[in-house]
Amino acid sequence: MSTTEVTSKKLKGKDLITIGIFSAIYFAVNFIFMMAAALHPIMWILMPGFIALFTGVPYMILASKVKKAGAVLIMGLISGLIYYATGMFTVVILITFASACLLAEVIRLATKYKSFTGNSISFAVFSVGMIGSPLPMWLFKDSFFKQISEQTGQGGIVSGNYLSILSNLATDGMLIVLILAPIVLGGIGALIARALFKKHFVKAGIV
Repeated sequence: MSTTEVTSKKLKGKDLITIGIFSAIYFAVNFIFMMAAALHPIMWILMPGFIALFTGVPYMILASKVKKAGAVLIMGLISGLIYYATGMFTVVILITFASACLLAEVIRLATKYKSFTGNSISFAVFSVGMIGSPLPMWLFKDSFFKQISEQTGQGGIVSGNYLSILSNLATDGMLIVLILAPIVLGGIGALIARALFKKHFVKAGIV
């Protein structure tokens, strides 16, 4: 392998700027649905799916523009650092998000970064990382609801009605929905991105 080939596979300044731009877009959409989760408990459970549906475009553009290892991982790290800075990051989402980012990177590497199918699968896997936000209500059900209940009693933003509905939704069936939603809607989000690529982005020179 020549020195030029090795160098071309390393992330450069232009690549990092591109990653930063699309990471910011990804997080902005992400944050909107994080805030929407406060409206109704079902929105929190479906949040990873909705995020996957609406972030397919920035992810797939990034994947098409930066065909190198590390792009997706950095996107995940940027989002994670912002969540941490705003106090919204938990150990569970740290584990799920980091695992999803690494697996997405492996999938992109295995499909040589140029496969639409490979990038789509990597996006679906990447999107599953967000299940770490509502997942504690299943992993630590008793302690989770006890803590939320105490916050409610102290005048927290979560109402008693919200907590009651949330507790009723924490079933095995909804856990399956939580996991499958980002996979299915992530696939749809990738297809939407491909349609927009052909109709708008290619002509505009974005990809």
